Amino acid sequence: MKKNSGNKIKLGIFITTGMFLFIIAIYYIGKRQQLFNETFRINGIFKDVRGLQVGNNVRLSGIDVGVVEDIEISTDSTVEVGLIIDESTRKFIKKNAKATIGSDGLMGNKILIIIPGTSDAKIIQDIDYILTTMPISVDDILTKLQVTGENAANITGNLSAITDNIRAGRGTIGKLFMDTAFADNLDKTVVNLKHGSGGFSQNMEAAKHSFLLRGLFKDKKTRKERREERKKAKEEKKKRIAQSN
Repeated sequence: MKKNSGNKIKLGIFITTGMFLFIIAIYYIGKRQQLFNETFRINGIFKDVRGLQVGNNVRLSGIDVGVVEDIEISTDSTVEVGLIIDESTRKFIKKNAKATIGSDGLMGNKILIIIPGTSDAKIIQDIDYILTTMPISVDDILTKLQVTGENAANITGNLSAITDNIRAGRGTIGKLFMDTAFADNLDKTVVNLKHGSGGFSQNMEAAKHSFLLRGLFKDKKTRKERREERKKAKEEKKKRIAQSN
């Protein structure tokens, strides 16, 4: 009798514990699915749901406010997503709010993120359609990185070819750096230009002292002096007018 009583007590404890855990699980799942809260429904049209599934969370400002209720293919290029949202958060979601698909962490489940919209817009209504935006997917990022890598490889190959040509002395830059004869000729040309400039300066000085060209340089100097005198006269006139006022 004592043994049977002990078994019944253990069985009762086991059943009670199981029922308690079952009730907690039902409450947790129901709360997560918004079964015990007053809710409203909104819909969104996407071109690609990016792996979003029924039951995934809907977040507003980083807080879970609803769940994805259903996902249906509307046309060959659009997918309609139905959302169940907690009624208490409706006042924060405006008519111009936007929905986008994100990830819960780097490798987590997909979630739907609602961007509230501007404060001066009207509040969204039940069964309304929310605006949607498509985020940049990982595949798009990898494709761009691949294109960038290919471009970098092409640039590196071109720079390598240019460096090889310079080392081989091909082209103007190659001759400048690698051909000693070309460099010597360039140095001589620069020296000749310097000598030519010096001779030109000497010729100009000689022309200034020449009897035939002295008058020309003198006239130029005289015109310059007249311009300076007129400028000074204008400045003195302005000063006198200012003093008289």
